[in-house]
Amino acid sequence: MGEDEQRAPAAVVFDALGLDYEKAFASSEAHRASLRWLLDRLQPGSRVLDVGSGTGRPTAQTLAEAGHSVLGVDVSPVMVDIAARQVPEAEFRLADIRELPLTEGSFDAVCGYFSLLQMSRAEQSAVVGRMARALRPGGLAVLATVPLDMEDVEGVFMGQPVRVTSFAAGDFTQLVSGAGLTVLSEEHALFSPAHPDAVPEPHLFLYCRRDGD
Repeated sequence: MGEDEQRAPAAVVFDALGLDYEKAFASSEAHRASLRWLLDRLQPGSRVLDVGSGTGRPTAQTLAEAGHSVLGVDVSPVMVDIAARQVPEAEFRLADIRELPLTEGSFDAVCGYFSLLQMSRAEQSAVVGRMARALRPGGLAVLATVPLDMEDVEGVFMGQPVRVTSFAAGDFTQLVSGAGLTVLSEEHALFSPAHPDAVPEPHLFLYCRRDGD
Protein backbone atom coordinates (compact mmCIF):
# COMPACT_ATOMS: atom_id res chain seq x y z
CA MET A 1 0.00 0.00 0.00
CA GLY A 2 1.40 3.39 -1.00
CA GLU A 3 1.93 6.17 1.53
CA ASP A 4 -1.06 8.19 0.27
CA GLU A 5 -3.32 5.14 0.53
CA GLN A 6 -2.51 4.83 4.22
CA ARG A 7 -3.51 8.42 5.01
CA ALA A 8 -6.92 10.01 5.39
CA PRO A 9 -8.18 11.01 1.91
CA ALA A 10 -8.71 14.59 3.08
CA ALA A 11 -5.07 14.83 4.16
CA VAL A 12 -3.88 13.96 0.65
CA VAL A 13 -6.21 16.50 -0.98
CA PHE A 14 -5.49 19.38 1.37
CA ASP A 15 -1.75 18.77 1.53
CA ALA A 16 -1.82 19.32 -2.23
CA LEU A 17 -4.02 22.42 -2.08
CA GLY A 18 -2.30 24.30 0.74
CA LEU A 19 -2.70 28.07 0.50
CA ASP A 20 -4.63 27.73 -2.76
CA TYR A 21 -7.63 26.63 -0.69
CA GLU A 22 -7.47 29.75 1.47
CA LYS A 23 -7.23 32.00 -1.57
CA ALA A 24 -10.14 30.26 -3.29
CA PHE A 25 -12.52 30.70 -0.34
CA ALA A 26 -11.26 33.98 1.11
CA SER A 27 -14.17 36.00 -0.29
CA SER A 28 -16.95 33.93 1.31
CA GLU A 29 -19.16 36.51 2.99
CA ALA A 30 -21.39 33.80 4.46
CA HIS A 31 -18.38 32.33 6.26
CA ARG A 32 -17.38 35.69 7.69
CA ALA A 33 -20.97 36.44 8.67
CA SER A 34 -21.07 33.22 10.68
CA LEU A 35 -17.91 34.26 12.52
CA ARG A 36 -19.46 37.63 13.33
CA TRP A 37 -22.48 35.76 14.70
CA LEU A 38 -20.20 33.79 17.02
CA LEU A 39 -18.20 36.82 18.11
CA ASP A 40 -21.38 38.67 19.03
CA ARG A 41 -22.38 35.84 21.40
CA LEU A 42 -19.19 34.50 22.94
CA GLN A 43 -18.03 35.56 26.38
CA PRO A 44 -14.48 37.01 26.56
CA GLY A 45 -11.79 34.35 26.54
CA SER A 46 -14.06 31.56 25.31
CA ARG A 47 -12.57 28.20 24.33
CA VAL A 48 -13.33 27.28 20.71
CA LEU A 49 -12.71 24.07 18.76
CA ASP A 50 -12.15 24.50 15.02
CA VAL A 51 -12.60 21.16 13.24
CA GLY A 52 -10.83 21.04 9.89
CA SER A 53 -8.96 24.24 10.65
CA GLY A 54 -7.09 24.40 7.33
CA THR A 55 -4.72 27.35 6.98
CA GLY A 56 -6.13 29.01 10.10
CA ARG A 57 -7.75 31.77 8.08
CA PRO A 58 -10.31 33.16 8.49
CA THR A 59 -11.77 31.09 11.34
CA ALA A 60 -8.99 30.62 13.90
CA GLN A 61 -7.42 33.98 13.11
CA THR A 62 -10.69 35.89 13.55
CA LEU A 63 -11.49 34.18 16.85
CA ALA A 64 -7.96 34.34 18.27
CA GLU A 65 -7.57 38.02 17.41
CA ALA A 66 -10.78 38.64 19.35
CA GLY A 67 -9.14 37.13 22.43
CA HIS A 68 -10.57 33.63 22.36
CA SER A 69 -8.62 30.42 23.00
CA VAL A 70 -8.72 28.40 19.78
CA LEU A 71 -7.77 24.76 19.21
CA GLY A 72 -7.62 23.92 15.51
CA VAL A 73 -7.62 20.27 14.41
CA ASP A 74 -6.76 19.05 10.92
CA VAL A 75 -5.57 15.81 9.27
CA SER A 76 -3.33 17.64 6.79
CA PRO A 77 0.27 18.19 7.97
CA VAL A 78 0.70 20.93 5.38
CA MET A 79 -2.38 22.78 6.60
CA VAL A 80 -1.37 22.47 10.26
CA ASP A 81 2.09 23.84 9.47
CA ILE A 82 0.66 26.79 7.51
CA ALA A 83 -1.89 27.55 10.22
CA ALA A 84 0.69 27.48 13.01
CA ARG A 85 2.81 30.01 11.11
CA GLN A 86 -0.08 32.24 10.08
CA VAL A 87 -1.98 32.26 13.39
CA PRO A 88 0.56 31.84 16.21
CA GLU A 89 -2.05 33.02 18.74
CA ALA A 90 -4.00 29.76 18.29
CA GLU A 91 -3.07 26.13 18.93
CA PHE A 92 -3.16 23.68 16.03
CA ARG A 93 -3.02 19.90 16.30
CA LEU A 94 -2.44 17.29 13.62
CA ALA A 95 -5.21 14.82 14.39
CA ASP A 96 -8.26 13.04 13.00
CA ILE A 97 -11.42 14.35 14.66
CA ARG A 98 -12.91 10.86 14.40
CA GLU A 99 -10.29 9.63 16.88
CA LEU A 100 -9.20 12.68 18.89
CA PRO A 101 -10.17 12.40 22.59
CA LEU A 102 -12.55 15.23 23.50
CA THR A 103 -13.65 15.96 27.05
CA GLU A 104 -17.40 16.45 27.30
CA GLY A 105 -18.47 20.03 27.86
CA SER A 106 -14.96 21.43 27.47
CA PHE A 107 -15.60 24.04 24.75
CA ASP A 108 -17.76 27.14 24.61
CA ALA A 109 -18.08 26.90 20.83
CA VAL A 110 -17.22 24.56 17.98
CA CYS A 111 -16.83 25.28 14.27
CA GLY A 112 -16.86 22.84 11.40
CA TYR A 113 -16.60 24.42 7.96
CA PHE A 114 -16.92 21.85 5.14
CA SER A 115 -14.77 19.39 7.12
CA LEU A 116 -17.03 16.32 6.91
CA LEU A 117 -17.42 15.86 3.18
CA GLN A 118 -14.83 13.11 2.74
CA MET A 119 -16.29 11.01 5.55
CA SER A 120 -19.03 8.41 5.25
CA ARG A 121 -22.52 9.33 6.41
CA ALA A 122 -22.09 7.22 9.53
CA GLU A 123 -18.80 8.96 10.30
CA GLN A 124 -20.32 12.39 9.73
CA SER A 125 -23.13 11.58 12.14
CA ALA A 126 -20.67 10.31 14.75
CA VAL A 127 -18.41 13.36 14.40
CA VAL A 128 -21.28 15.84 14.73
CA GLY A 129 -22.29 13.96 17.87
CA ARG A 130 -18.74 14.20 19.24
CA MET A 131 -18.63 17.91 18.49
CA ALA A 132 -21.97 18.45 20.22
CA ARG A 133 -20.85 16.58 23.32
CA ALA A 134 -17.62 18.58 23.45
CA LEU A 135 -19.74 21.71 23.94
CA ARG A 136 -20.78 22.88 27.36
CA PRO A 137 -24.58 23.08 27.77
CA GLY A 138 -25.67 26.26 26.04
CA GLY A 139 -22.48 26.34 23.96
CA LEU A 140 -22.60 27.44 20.32
CA ALA A 141 -21.80 25.68 17.07
CA VAL A 142 -21.48 26.76 13.47
CA LEU A 143 -21.51 23.92 10.95
CA ALA A 144 -21.21 24.36 7.19
CA THR A 145 -21.60 21.82 4.41
CA VAL A 146 -22.42 21.44 0.74
CA PRO A 147 -26.09 20.36 0.94
CA LEU A 148 -26.29 17.79 -1.84
CA ASP A 149 -27.71 14.28 -1.60
CA MET A 150 -24.70 12.20 -2.64
CA GLU A 151 -22.80 9.24 -1.24
CA ASP A 152 -19.23 8.25 -2.12
CA VAL A 153 -19.33 10.13 -5.43
CA GLU A 154 -16.11 10.55 -7.39
CA GLY A 155 -15.31 14.09 -8.43
CA VAL A 156 -12.63 16.72 -8.89
CA PHE A 157 -12.19 19.59 -6.43
CA MET A 158 -9.84 22.38 -7.45
CA GLY A 159 -7.95 19.94 -9.66
CA GLN A 160 -7.71 17.21 -7.00
CA PRO A 161 -9.56 13.87 -7.26
CA VAL A 162 -11.99 13.43 -4.35
CA ARG A 163 -14.74 11.14 -3.16
CA VAL A 164 -17.58 13.12 -1.62
CA THR A 165 -20.45 12.19 0.65
CA SER A 166 -23.05 14.70 1.77
CA PHE A 167 -26.68 15.13 2.80
CA ALA A 168 -29.55 17.13 1.39
CA ALA A 169 -30.16 20.28 3.45
CA GLY A 170 -33.10 18.93 5.43
CA ASP A 171 -31.34 15.66 6.20
CA PHE A 172 -28.23 17.44 7.45
CA THR A 173 -30.32 19.71 9.66
CA GLN A 174 -32.07 16.63 11.05
CA LEU A 175 -28.70 14.95 11.70
CA VAL A 176 -27.49 18.01 13.62
CA SER A 177 -30.70 18.23 15.65
CA GLY A 178 -30.47 14.54 16.47
CA ALA A 179 -26.98 15.09 17.89
CA GLY A 180 -28.41 17.31 20.62
CA LEU A 181 -27.99 20.70 18.97
CA THR A 182 -30.80 23.21 18.55
CA VAL A 183 -30.61 24.80 15.10
CA LEU A 184 -31.27 28.47 15.77
CA SER A 185 -31.03 29.63 12.17
CA GLU A 186 -29.60 28.65 8.82
CA GLU A 187 -28.17 30.42 5.81
CA HIS A 188 -28.05 29.19 2.23
CA ALA A 189 -25.53 30.67 -0.21
CA LEU A 190 -24.16 29.95 -3.67
CA PHE A 191 -20.42 30.50 -3.68
CA SER A 192 -17.91 30.43 -6.55
CA PRO A 193 -14.38 29.68 -5.32
CA ALA A 194 -11.65 31.82 -6.86
CA HIS A 195 -9.91 29.00 -8.69
CA PRO A 196 -9.86 28.13 -12.41
CA ASP A 197 -10.88 24.50 -11.75
CA ALA A 198 -13.65 25.34 -9.28
CA VAL A 199 -17.39 25.47 -9.97
CA PRO A 200 -20.16 27.29 -8.04
CA GLU A 201 -21.15 25.44 -4.87
CA PRO A 202 -24.29 25.56 -2.74
CA HIS A 203 -23.35 26.21 0.88
CA LEU A 204 -25.43 25.65 4.01
CA PHE A 205 -24.49 27.26 7.33
CA LEU A 206 -26.25 26.11 10.50
CA TYR A 207 -26.12 28.28 13.62
CA CYS A 208 -26.66 26.05 16.64
CA ARG A 209 -26.70 25.79 20.43
CA ARG A 210 -26.21 22.72 22.58
CA ASP A 211 -29.35 21.79 24.44
CA GLY A 212 -29.31 22.54 28.16
CA ASP A 213 -28.98 25.55 30.42
